[in-house]
Amino acid sequence: MKENNIENNYREILKDLGEDPNREGLIKTPERVSKAMKFLTNGYEVDPDQIVKQAIFHEEYSEMVLVKDIEIYSLCEHHILPFFGKAHIAYIPNGKIVGLSKIPRVVDTFSRRLQVQERLTIEIRDCLQRTLEPKGVAVVLECSHMCMQMRGVQKQNSATTTSAFTGLFLSNDTTRKEFINLIK
Repeated sequence: MKENNIENNYREILKDLGEDPNREGLIKTPERVSKAMKFLTNGYEVDPDQIVKQAIFHEEYSEMVLVKDIEIYSLCEHHILPFFGKAHIAYIPNGKIVGLSKIPRVVDTFSRRLQVQERLTIEIRDCLQRTLEPKGVAVVLECSHMCMQMRGVQKQNSATTTSAFTGLFLSNDTTRKEFINLIK
């Protein structure tokens, strides 16, 4: 991503909006937006599988591991507007566990790409399933979307929940219910 191109494009966008990009308050805006966009989309530069693989430990623990209330900040690919909320992620180890900080890092990596919540949910699930090979993975995301709240239908109190499961979370109702109860 070339920052100068982004800066120049935002300078042109400001002109197209009827603004003067040379106005005191806007002079550095294209540069700031370029840096912000680079940060908000830096997930393209990171391999989430490698995040997990660098912190796998062999352990015979076989009960649910849950990390909940992980903050999510992403950009909707349809409008380039933010959506944000929480991720709740669980897995049931099958001889391998991962350093707990790696789960939020995986969330951040996929979140820092242009996204839709549905795909984000699946990408997180699939990454953990692929790298840890657990007995099951559960992912629930609860997000508010500025594209629904600021524009369009303008429903400020709306939230979207998505879920994705593998293994025991799909086949065992008791396991799935335990997960749902723990994230309430």
